[in-house]
Amino acid sequence: MTAARLLAVGFIFCCTAIAWSVLGTSIVQRTGEADERLAQEVARLWGGRHDQQSPRAWVQRPQKITENVADKDAAGKAIVRTVTKTVTEQTAIPLDSSRITVGLHLDQRRKGLLWYDTYAVAFGGRYRLHNPDDVPRPVVVELPFPSAQAIYDGFSFTVNGQEAPPISDLGHGASLRTTLPPRGDAAVLVTYRSRGLGEWTYSFGPGVAQVRDFQLDMTTDFAAIDFPAGTLSPSGRAAQGGGWRLTWRFDSLVTGQKIGMDPPDRLNPGPLASRITFFAPVSLLFFMAVMVMLGVVRRRSLHPMNYFFLAAAFFSFHLLLAYLVDHIDVHAAFLVAALTSILLVVSYLRLVAGMRLALLEAGVAQLVFLVLFSYAFFFEGYAGLTVTVGAVATLFVLMQMTGGVDWEEAFARKDVSPTATR
Repeated sequence: MTAARLLAVGFIFCCTAIAWSVLGTSIVQRTGEADERLAQEVARLWGGRHDQQSPRAWVQRPQKITENVADKDAAGKAIVRTVTKTVTEQTAIPLDSSRITVGLHLDQRRKGLLWYDTYAVAFGGRYRLHNPDDVPRPVVVELPFPSAQAIYDGFSFTVNGQEAPPISDLGHGASLRTTLPPRGDAAVLVTYRSRGLGEWTYSFGPGVAQVRDFQLDMTTDFAAIDFPAGTLSPSGRAAQGGGWRLTWRFDSLVTGQKIGMDPPDRLNPGPLASRITFFAPVSLLFFMAVMVMLGVVRRRSLHPMNYFFLAAAFFSFHLLLAYLVDHIDVHAAFLVAALTSILLVVSYLRLVAGMRLALLEAGVAQLVFLVLFSYAFFFEGYAGLTVTVGAVATLFVLMQMTGGVDWEEAFARKDVSPTATR
């Protein structure tokens, strides 16, 4: 392997790396552009993100106010008159207790290159509040809907058995007005079944809220649970079937945080294909290093044109993967792309240098550096460790293999073509 040939191989590697960069960028753009459009489509078809807020209640009290009003007397002279009138003042009253049940059923949906965390939710809430005055007072109770882009099957919102009037705007929620006796209690009941997208959260109120005698029981049919940033951890948890039963219980709490659940993410073909593509130059670098060292040790180096076709075969793996994931399962797409690339390399090198180098050396190297390194991206958090272990192992093999090489003589000689000696 002369220095000129080595430079030519390096030039081929750089050009292929640029091609991978262009391909990876195109995948990212396809995924990003589709995500904005498809997420809106999924929300319209299935339901939007759910953020259920606690019911809000106000007691209405008549208040007399006195104000000065500019007027004119009979002679037309400007005067100031004092007017007393009665207005209705609304004062917020807290919930005395909350008993909530939430059931989440994961039902992920795929659109294009992305999977979306869609779920069905069954919500039930029992709340109590009371009239703080010693006289009968009108009380208004409002229930915000968790999402304006959702359906609510079996919806019921009652206060002491009185049903809320028909809903005309999901964005404004449901509202009900009733009259409570002096120091009287009100039982607020809420039930519905709905469908949502992404995180599910429960808010105690806008800003910082005070919570009394609160308990929320959540059941999931998925085991991989996670809690969104800025939410409270459950007070208790227990495995139940294939999921969890989680409980949040507070006697008296002041907080600005929420309760939430982040459903598990499914492997997204688009982002996965882009990460594998951007990583591709590392795989080709290891492969070329092994092939160059084998040529130095055996004094039979491949021609730079041979490396050009090998690089193209590597590139075919990522090109196939990038467009197959649009149409078939990502694992099947990976298998087809890997087998195609390996077949290209082995069948080509069989003609160039014989079956031994093609199958036992180049084939195994491609299986390790291209296929196994790329497949490590299917396991979140293990790709870096896999590459590190593979790099150290490869370094050890190359050091042992070339320990006795005279590099002065190796770069000065003209190697025999493998085609001529096979």
